Amino acid sequence: MKSKQFHLDELAQLVQGEPIGQSKLPLYGLASLAHAGPHQISFVNSEKYLAEAQLSKAGALIVTKPMRELLPQHQNFIVVANPYLAFAILTHVFEAKQSKRGIEATAQIDPSAIIADNAYIGHYVVIGEHVVVGSNTIIQSQTKIDDGVEIGSDCFIDSHVTITGFSKIANRVRIHANTVIGGEGFGFAPYQGKWNRIAQLGSVRLGDDVRIGSNCSIDRGALDDTIIEEGVIIDNLVQIAHNVKIGAHTAIAAKSGIAGSTTIGKNCVLAGAVGVVGHINIADNVTITGMSIVTKSISEAGSYSSGTGQFETSHWKRTVVRLRQLADVPLTKLVKQIDHMQSQIESIESTLKLRK
Repeated sequence: MKSKQFHLDELAQLVQGEPIGQSKLPLYGLASLAHAGPHQISFVNSEKYLAEAQLSKAGALIVTKPMRELLPQHQNFIVVANPYLAFAILTHVFEAKQSKRGIEATAQIDPSAIIADNAYIGHYVVIGEHVVVGSNTIIQSQTKIDDGVEIGSDCFIDSHVTITGFSKIANRVRIHANTVIGGEGFGFAPYQGKWNRIAQLGSVRLGDDVRIGSNCSIDRGALDDTIIEEGVIIDNLVQIAHNVKIGAHTAIAAKSGIAGSTTIGKNCVLAGAVGVVGHINIADNVTITGMSIVTKSISEAGSYSSGTGQFETSHWKRTVVRLRQLADVPLTKLVKQIDHMQSQIESIESTLKLRK
C-alpha cells in the first residue's frame, strides 16, 4: 500500500496546532515513541513518557507548550493543548480507507431495497425487502441485512454481521464483524414447569456515531425498542438484552452484560466484564469499575465497585474462611459485641482523663 505523505505544517493545520521547526518536513505516518523513524510523527501526552520521548527518533512530536521546553534535543513539533486528541484526529488522516463503491455481482438484493448510488455492497451480502442503505455506507462481505432494516449515511458494517428485527441504524455508525443487531430477546413466561416463548415485537435503534465491536449481541425489544443513543461506544463481546436503553456517549468495555429493561444514563463508563441486572436505572456520569456486579439502581453520579480485590492465594483462602465464619454469627450478636467494645473503650478513655 502506498504511504500517504504530509508536510509538518499541513498536519499542524489539521489539528489546529502550531508547527515548529521544518514546516515542509515530509511525514509518512504515525508511530509510537519507541518505534518512530525520522519521517514519522509521535505524541507525548504527559511527563510520564518524557524519558522515552527524549530517546525517540521520531521526525516530529505532538506536544504541549510546557512539554516542548523539556525536549531541547528535538527540533520539529506540533504544539497543541491536547496531544492525545490531536493524535486521534491524525489517525483518520493516515487510516487506509475503503474506496470501492457499487454492488458486487455475488450480492443478493431484493428489488424493493433502496441502495444509495455511492454505497458499497460486498460479495455475498444478502439484503431483504424494503431495506434502505444510505449514502457512502460500506457493507462488507457475507453480511445479512434483513427485511425492513434502515441504515443511514457514512456507516461501516463489517463482514458476517446480521442486522434484523426492523432495526434502525442512524449515521456514521460502525458495526464490526460477527455482531448481531436486533436478534430475538431472551423472553419466556414460566408456567407449569415449562418456559413459554414470548415473541419479541420491538426493534433496535442506534443513534448517530455509535460504535459496536465484534461478536456483540444487541437484542430487539419485547414491545418497546432497545435504544442505543448517539455517541455510545461498545467494545467486543458485549451482550445488551431486550428493552435496554443506553444514554448518549456512554462507553462499555469488553465482556460486559446488561440484562433486560435496564436504563443506563449518559456519559457513563462500564469497565471490563461488568454485569448489570435487569429492570434498574443508572444515573448519568456513573463509572462502574471492572468485574463489578450492579444489583440495584444507582441514582447519583460517581464511581462504584463491587467484589473483592486480589489476594495471594493462601491469604484469599483464609479470608474466605473468616467470611464464612462471620456469616454464621447472628447480626444481633455482632451488634452487641460491638456495643460492648465501644463501652469498654469509653470507660478506658474516662479513666485516663481522671488520672490526668
